Amino acid sequence: MATDPGLRRLGLRTLLAAFPGTSAPDWAVALLDEGLAGHTLFGTNVADRDQVAGLTAELRRARPDVLIAIDEEGGDVTRLAHRTGSPYPGNAALGAVDDVDLTRSVYAAIGTDLAATGVNLNLAPTVDVNTADDNPIIGTRSFGADPARVARHAAAAVAGLQEVGVAACAKHFPGHGATVADSHLELPTVDVPLAVLRERDLPPFAAVVAAGVQAVMTAHIRVPELTGDGPATFSPAAVTGLLRHEYGFRGAVVTDALEMRGAAESAGGIGQAAVRALAAGADLLCVGADVDHALVEAVVAEIAAGVRDGRLAAGRLEEAAERTATLAAWAKSGNGAAPLDTTLGYAAARRAVRVEGSLTGLAGPLVVHLESGHSIAEGRVPWGLLPHLDGTEQVSVVAAEASAEALLGRAGARPIVVVGRHTHRATATRALIERLAAARPVAVVEMGWPSAWRPVGVRAFVTTYGASHANGRAAAEVLGLAAR
Repeated sequence: MATDPGLRRLGLRTLLAAFPGTSAPDWAVALLDEGLAGHTLFGTNVADRDQVAGLTAELRRARPDVLIAIDEEGGDVTRLAHRTGSPYPGNAALGAVDDVDLTRSVYAAIGTDLAATGVNLNLAPTVDVNTADDNPIIGTRSFGADPARVARHAAAAVAGLQEVGVAACAKHFPGHGATVADSHLELPTVDVPLAVLRERDLPPFAAVVAAGVQAVMTAHIRVPELTGDGPATFSPAAVTGLLRHEYGFRGAVVTDALEMRGAAESAGGIGQAAVRALAAGADLLCVGADVDHALVEAVVAEIAAGVRDGRLAAGRLEEAAERTATLAAWAKSGNGAAPLDTTLGYAAARRAVRVEGSLTGLAGPLVVHLESGHSIAEGRVPWGLLPHLDGTEQVSVVAAEASAEALLGRAGARPIVVVGRHTHRATATRALIERLAAARPVAVVEMGWPSAWRPVGVRAFVTTYGASHANGRAAAEVLGLAAR
């Protein structure tokens, strides 16, 4: 059965699609003229800022009120700077400094960068309260483990972005910080009473609603007492009952990517996930990163089928399209403004560095970089001290495959600086660091989410609260290893 043109257009008005490459294919532009709400840009769409500005201008020529979204969180999650690492520290570093004016300024700078490239919807800030040290997907993307601190900085981040005309999208409602699974790969469960959720996870969302956030993103997580067997994205109790009615949110509810297993597998496919999300109260649906014309048409056809067979009320679809249009009308187009002071992020990262122990006796070290994986949210972004070193030798190793004896032999009489992320998580990493510390003066630079673990025998433990380009520069400076 052919899709009714009116239903097709309404369905398109609720979708954020995506496309591969640094220029827009014809279908991606044509769909905008046909009603598509907009596109999300990923690292694969970014060569440099001038190219992004040209790309967004092309999309805006197809429809001036197009939503052009991006995940530009600063810190470990960056798209504009995915080739080098972000010039801004992320939320964990900003939370460690705990200066809300600084947080607002950093997010205003990020927003200015986005506006200058024509992006008008930032899928940030992450306002989850990271209460699980081994959370595989949030970690340094969070302002911290204290709900009140996270709430203060969440509101400041929203204010910073929106004061320069970029819509903020706070995520991931009702809180992804207590999970030990990645919703890109499975459906995590947070099995706590609602009273715990209200006290621990929800205060930052109350704060961003009060701050006038334009959009809130749902999480593909299961909270049995609230969402039953499915994710929050599909839960009327979570989206309509809790977020809309109890917290009074009137902006656009945006879904996390529907291609993620936490959504698609729960619903039986991306199209079915779209219908369930809209029925629950979502307004703008992120299809994902791996999108082509056929997928968009399949999702739109499923939305139309959902209206015809009663899974989705026509009035609910119309409401979603209207809310998305309201968001697009608020979001200002790129204004070509020059970026703010480019030193701001580096100065902020330096304020976040914490040093335990003593840095004396660590001059002229061998730097041992512990290679690590990356989350899907982060992607492959360079990190570490190497771009900032003054000629100091660095060797990169995988901890589980490295020989302490070989590293000690290479170091000779030199001290050793070990640079890693989440060094507490792997037995091999902990053992390697402590073996090195038993034989040489050792400093550890922790660039992931810090834990209570401190290796036996180390001279110093340096925490950066993130692995952005700015964090790496700050660590190199603290150690006296930065190039002049």
